[in-house]
Amino acid sequence: MNFGPIAKDIQLTIPPLSSNPNSLLSLSSHMRLSLLSSPLSFLRCLTSSFSRLPRRRALCNYCIHHRCRLFLRSLPEAAKTHQPFPSFQQVSCLSHSVEQLACELQSSEPLKKWDFSNYDDSDSDVFKLDDQPEAFKFEGGGAVAGRDTKHLESPGVEVKELEEVPEQWRRSRLAWLCKELPAHKSGSVVRILNGQRKWMRQDDATYVVVHCTRIRENEAAFKVYKWMMLQRWYRFDFALATKLADYLGKERKFLRCREIFDDIINQGRVPSESTFHILVVAYLGASIEGCLDEACTIYNRMIQLGGYSPRLSLHNSLFKALVAKPGDESKNYLKQAEFIYHNLVTTGLEVQQDIYGGLIWLHSYQEVIDKERIMQLRDEMGLAGMEEVKDVLVSILRACAKDGDVEEAEKTWLKLISCNGGIPSLAFVYRMEVFAKAGEPMKSLETFRSMQELLKGATSTGYQKIIEILCNARHVELAELHMQGLVQSGLKPLTPSYVEMATMYLGLSMHEKVEPTFLSCLEKCRPNRAIYNLYLDSLLKAGNFSKAEEIFNHMQSTEAIGVGAGSCNAILSGYLASGNHVKAEKVYDLMCKKRYDVESSSMEKLEYVLSLTRKEVKKPVSLKLSAEQREALVGLLLGGLQIDSDEPRKKHMIRFVLNENSNTHSVLRRHLYDQYHEWLHPSCRRDDDSGDSVPFRFSTIAHSYFGFYADQFWPRGRPTIPKMIHRWLSPRALAYWYMYGGYRLQSGDILLKLKGDSEGVEKVVKALRARSLECRVKRKGRVFWIGFFGNSSAWFRKLVEPYVLDGLQDYLQGGNPNDSEEAQGVNFDSESDVDGEESEQNDSSS
Repeated sequence: MNFGPIAKDIQLTIPPLSSNPNSLLSLSSHMRLSLLSSPLSFLRCLTSSFSRLPRRRALCNYCIHHRCRLFLRSLPEAAKTHQPFPSFQQVSCLSHSVEQLACELQSSEPLKKWDFSNYDDSDSDVFKLDDQPEAFKFEGGGAVAGRDTKHLESPGVEVKELEEVPEQWRRSRLAWLCKELPAHKSGSVVRILNGQRKWMRQDDATYVVVHCTRIRENEAAFKVYKWMMLQRWYRFDFALATKLADYLGKERKFLRCREIFDDIINQGRVPSESTFHILVVAYLGASIEGCLDEACTIYNRMIQLGGYSPRLSLHNSLFKALVAKPGDESKNYLKQAEFIYHNLVTTGLEVQQDIYGGLIWLHSYQEVIDKERIMQLRDEMGLAGMEEVKDVLVSILRACAKDGDVEEAEKTWLKLISCNGGIPSLAFVYRMEVFAKAGEPMKSLETFRSMQELLKGATSTGYQKIIEILCNARHVELAELHMQGLVQSGLKPLTPSYVEMATMYLGLSMHEKVEPTFLSCLEKCRPNRAIYNLYLDSLLKAGNFSKAEEIFNHMQSTEAIGVGAGSCNAILSGYLASGNHVKAEKVYDLMCKKRYDVESSSMEKLEYVLSLTRKEVKKPVSLKLSAEQREALVGLLLGGLQIDSDEPRKKHMIRFVLNENSNTHSVLRRHLYDQYHEWLHPSCRRDDDSGDSVPFRFSTIAHSYFGFYADQFWPRGRPTIPKMIHRWLSPRALAYWYMYGGYRLQSGDILLKLKGDSEGVEKVVKALRARSLECRVKRKGRVFWIGFFGNSSAWFRKLVEPYVLDGLQDYLQGGNPNDSEEAQGVNFDSESDVDGEESEQNDSSS
């Protein structure tokens, strides 16, 4: 007889147990009578009996359902052998309702292995990586890698059942802990457990941890596990640590899982294959920066430390994540991709066509093209009977474009022509670049015209590439003709092409054409430092110093443009050449303040000028944050700025991460880049002063000077609100918090995002109210939102307005819908202080 459907119905219909012991004894009697007749009668009696009981807490409901499932599993075997069913335990007067869990089948074994590997997690979407970009499609994706965990071996946990505990008072207390702990926060859990120190031991704590994992309260299980690790009687249990790490990883709580993973290694043990596998998948399923690198690290250790052979789905999932990013970012993962390919080959697993295509794609983005390796991969594809699809051929064209290999590019081009579905637009662009590298710009022009003919019009990238080629070849009339065609087509962006045109005019000393190009760019594009620098150089070379000074002052006063080392050196050279030494000294002082280096061509003359008025030449001082930088840093950290710490070396690095889809952050990134220019890491600095070259992600050097901010805002790598925050909430700090992590809705209300604990948020609210800023707090997931409404929002804007960047006044006052999309989901109208469910994806901020 199949009891599966009946068991499912029982789970849906059984209400919670009654707190009345007599009712429970009566229910047990009914159960015995039903068991004597037939299993089906027992089930019917069980359902009807529970339907008459008053409702209790959901936890009891879940636990009795689980006991029923365990009982039902034994019914078919018992029915076949006609053996008498074991009786339920008699229940005496119980002090806690949860101890009624002891009313279950008696076990003949003193210890029972609790193995969770057979639990069905197919209904969970934890491991679905469908949100990853589909650069290359694999048959074994992240979801398959997640499902593969069911087939991985992991040790079973040995723990006594509750009814096997000899002392009744101990059973009662354990049952009470199992009921209470999942409902409390971390601090309360520790206080409750500290109150049980006199009697609680390893077996007791293990039972609580296992029970919490059985009812899927894995966060509570982790808190109990962390507490028991601090006790003097604690003994490391490899099976328990493995099971807990696996369950936390399945919920994408990768920080919790990684903590237990590291503890297993610190105990001198090698984590199980399941823990390695699950942790890699958990990192791959997170969208937080740095998780992909950690996934690669765990994958490598799985092979090198554990000696395991990962499943095919895990190889493919990790490779897919490596090639899912844009080429300029993915190219840094070439060695890791080659390592995955090596493991696939050495273990005899199937190497799919997309693996070969992905490797060639990564090689085509390298600065130095490895032709031999690309040819080797192509040969292996041929031996495996795989055809070179369009993506592979385009990657080969990209590699040819970097080397100027016309012969190989033409062979690849002929293969593309023979493919069905037409030629990709990027193939035309790479072919134009191949001819340009070979010194044949006219053939590039022919390719562009073919693109217009075959694709019924050129793309924005095609226009930009042909204009760049013609400008570099100094074909002025052709470049102007195609620039006019680009403007008339309505394609965007136009700024790169305007910059190429102005660069060509400046190189040909055609200063009379630089100004019209500059004005046209301002009319059709957003202000850009690169075009301003070209116009400034043109004015200085033409001897128009007054106009050049006007442009420089405008750049300096406009936050969206700003001045850099290049523009400062240009105007300094102009002042020195014209003999305006007073203004040259002012520019030099500005460069010292911003810590810009003076070009060697101007330094000799500058030292002579300074020697006439100063006793010694002013040199840039050692790195030190200014008062404005310190205040801004407080607001940025409240808004979500992150600090990475190297505790052994006492060095700390600030990471600036701005949203590419935010108009506010597009302006703010240039200001922050300039404000902290002297602190930036060398890999993040740009020498061309191009506005578009400023990345949305950059970081400072690792320096001990940031130790104070790391200790106050990011202790142990987690966001925290300092105890003395009320002293640092200046108007400038509030303004930077508003610009970096704040939103102004269409209604005029203002929301500020804040991460931390409830106690810290309360301190911030008190500090704001002390400044007559009334506000309300709403929690959504692990993020707190502070809202200012009505007169309070007007007072807040008035307070921060002097410190908000000029280029952001319109965005922050108008309520840009794109920027406030994240804040739109916060509902301050509900009575609850918590809005929505706590997001497990934000585990990294817990």
